This record gives sequence, structure tokens and C-alpha cells, in this order.
Amino acid sequence: MPPMISRRVFRLSRPAAVLCLLALSGLTAGPAVLSQSLLGSRDSMLRQSYGARDHDFTYLKTSSQVREFARRGFLVRLSGNSDYRLASVSFPYARPEVKLFIERLSDQYRAACGERLVVTSLTRPTTRQPPNASHLSVHPTGMAVDLRRSDRSSCREWLESTLLLLEEKDVVEATRERHPPHYHVTVFPASYTQYLAAKGVRTPSGKKTSRKGEVAVASSKKTYRVGRGDSLWTIAKRHGISVTEIKRANGISSSRLKPGQVLSIPTR
Repeated sequence: MPPMISRRVFRLSRPAAVLCLLALSGLTAGPAVLSQSLLGSRDSMLRQSYGARDHDFTYLKTSSQVREFARRGFLVRLSGNSDYRLASVSFPYARPEVKLFIERLSDQYRAACGERLVVTSLTRPTTRQPPNASHLSVHPTGMAVDLRRSDRSSCREWLESTLLLLEEKDVVEATRERHPPHYHVTVFPASYTQYLAAKGVRTPSGKKTSRKGEVAVASSKKTYRVGRGDSLWTIAKRHGISVTEIKRANGISSSRLKPGQVLSIPTR
């Protein structure tokens, strides 16, 4: 795991709005909440990079790779709905957990401020990154989303407060960017899945997350939550398949696993 990241204090202009949001979310206000920031830093970029590495995500290089990952189900398409829309998004694909994050966030966002959330970027292959993009950017992995900053201060406040709370839960890393004005948000799929499971929310695989080391079946798909001591070899042997099949099903290349990681298990 990456080291804990220190942050400068970020003070909201209307603390009452934060306290109201905390109450609605069932959370309690504490020093850690107000010590989060959306200022961005190299530490923040490194944490995102570490997250991509821990998930063993591939950095897609070309447009054809993005389309191939979408065809194989590692990325899913976003089309927008009554709560959010896509604006000039070249590659409307993301990890399934990112799509779920956007759908849940946009539903709450529209209810809170009366306008749709605007998504301006999702998966971007390395060959299509803008000139000012950091080499640590995780857009090529499909775990990041850019959200347009609203012209309405009440909407900006609500969104920033919510992102700060989710940062505190270690499920996202968010930065307020200036040129153009937007919020860059990286979603950590494993942490987000666990966060939703604790709330009893169904995960992208169509199931409630199971306890560590248990198999859960959703429709014709099977998933497995990695426990301590697990390896690809032991998991493959337990399910009567090969290590290569597990790697192919999850779009991973290495054999390194992390406790809590959720794997798709091919069925025969």
C-alpha cells in the first residue's frame, strides 16, 4: 500500500452545507474530513498510479486497444441518462465500477442542485493524451473520469463536499483542475466495491459483495474475492481452470494479487 498522504487544509466557504451533507450521509464530522483537499499534488498522482498498479490494470496505448478491452468486457460504455451527459468524450468507456460511481453520483447531484452532471473525459489511450497530461495519469487504465465544474456555486459546493467525503473513505482521489475548469476523479474499484457492499449496494457484477474468499454467482458470471494467502494458481485449481484463463478474463498480465481484489472467474 502507498504511504499515507499529507494534505493541506481546504476550507469550504459554507460549513453548514458540509454538516448538512454529513447528516444526510449518516457520517460524523471530524478533523479528517476538513483536512482533505482538492488541490492536487504529486503525492496525489502517485497514489492514483499505485492504485492502478495494485489493480494490475493495463495502460492502454491505442484506440484499438480501448475498443478491444470494451469488446472483452473489461471496459463498459457510458451513454448518459437523465442525470448525466457526455460532452465531447472521444472514448465513452470506463471500468464498470467507474460507470456505477458516475450513475450514483449524478443521481444525487441532480437531486441536490437540479442540473445534470457533465462528463468530459473517461478512458484515454496514452497516444491520445493531451500535451499537458502527467505521465502518471491513470486515464489510460479506464479508472478516471473528468467532471465539468458548474457555473453555480451551490452545485460546486455540493460536488466538492461529496468528493472530499469520498476521499476520506479512500474510494476516490479527486483534484480541482483550472484549465479547463473541471474535477479529475480517480475511482479505486476494489475500495469502491467494498464501500458499496458495506452499504448493501449491488456491485457492477450484479451481486452483493461476498465475504473474503467466498465465491458469488451473478447470472452466468462468477466472481471471487481474493483472501490472504491466495495465489492465481490456488484459485485456478479450486475452480478447475487455468491461470491463463483467469488472467485473460480479468485483463491482467502479472500474477501478483492483493487481498480484497475481486476476480472474474470464467465458467465452462
